[in-house]
Amino acid sequence: MEKTGDKKIIFVLGGDRSGKSRYALSIAESYGSRAFIATALPIDNEMKKRIETHQKERGGSFQTVEEPYDLGKAIRNLPPATEITVIDCLTVWLGNLLFKYGGISRDTAEIETFFRALTAPPCTLVIVSNEIGLGIIPGDASSRRFRDLMGHINQQVAAIADEAVFMVSGLPLRLKG
Repeated sequence: MEKTGDKKIIFVLGGDRSGKSRYALSIAESYGSRAFIATALPIDNEMKKRIETHQKERGGSFQTVEEPYDLGKAIRNLPPATEITVIDCLTVWLGNLLFKYGGISRDTAEIETFFRALTAPPCTLVIVSNEIGLGIIPGDASSRRFRDLMGHINQQVAAIADEAVFMVSGLPLRLKG
């Protein structure tokens, strides 16, 4: 799929706690009308604390959209005046889909809808994702399938994106753009 139009897509990926979210928010600071699409579900106390931490980091300067499943719909339904949207994060979103359906593939409807939305974004998008392929090979088949699908999704987003940044210890390493 190829992107049309002049709205940028900036892809920010890295390991857990690498500074991805903070960096994505810093990109959005210079824009006026900002939105934030949050994919996390508060499934346990640790996740609730992570959500609260991220909410504090972005303060009240973003219009927040909670969408754990249908990112394509969330992108399409952004208010027309929105200049930039941070989507955080694809890894949590993919996990949500996995638990919702019990199994997923590249042709799962929500994944296809997401990529269709990226072909003509309504505003600049900053998309956050984890690079989960740098560690050991997972010990079970379902974890390997998740890792493989996440890797394919990250590759597709990177191919469409105008810019790609890999975060390491809070430092951005420019990969593209």
